Amino acid sequence: MIISYRFYAVARGRKKGIYTDWATCLKQVNGFSQARYKGFRDKSEAMKWIELINNSKVPAQSNTKNLPQPQMQVQAEVKNTMLLWTDGGSRNHGNVLGGHVKQDDKAAWAFLLKIEGKEIARSGGEYGATNNRMEIMALLQALSFLKKQDLQNKTILATLDSRYVLDAIQKKWLYSWKKRGWKTASGTEVANKELWVKMAELLPHFKQLIFQWTKGHQKNKGNIFVDQLLNKTMDKMN
Repeated sequence: MIISYRFYAVARGRKKGIYTDWATCLKQVNGFSQARYKGFRDKSEAMKWIELINNSKVPAQSNTKNLPQPQMQVQAEVKNTMLLWTDGGSRNHGNVLGGHVKQDDKAAWAFLLKIEGKEIARSGGEYGATNNRMEIMALLQALSFLKKQDLQNKTILATLDSRYVLDAIQKKWLYSWKKRGWKTASGTEVANKELWVKMAELLPHFKQLIFQWTKGHQKNKGNIFVDQLLNKTMDKMN
């Protein structure tokens, strides 16, 4: 069962304290000998845990009330995190009001995986697909690759810029669709149904899969890389 956390307590790390986003927490513990850290739903529980571990008061941290909440899910204390970026895109006319995707419109997906200092990248394309379809495909391809490599039990931090994909997973729309026979709340068939069916089959195999949102085309190097990679794939399509 995947549990949603709002706070990340670092009892032993580079800087002890409570953090509201996983990326910052990871910087405090990654590579730190005998690091101790854990996710909590409640801030007071996180503080009690740190005091219990260290038998001391938590140092003052910056105000967390106005900070954005992390868009991710975790299950357990995290060690040896693998980093994953996925992205999908298309060059079609469906992005304009009243437009439709044409059969010869190019679309592509890409993922980048960092494992123990090694980088693995994959990309593929198809015609007549929407941007959303490619976003799902990118994550599907990445998870399928990880499972084939028997890495599904490792801790994986997946960074995506697609709220469409993240909301379906994190807000549990995916499982609601499944219960309704792959219908939306309004009774219509879920778009990209066959891909979501595969996603629902794959996700339970991953025990420590963390999701994180990033704004697309900004300063996130991994996100920029996969965006460029999928565009190169579309450039090569005849």
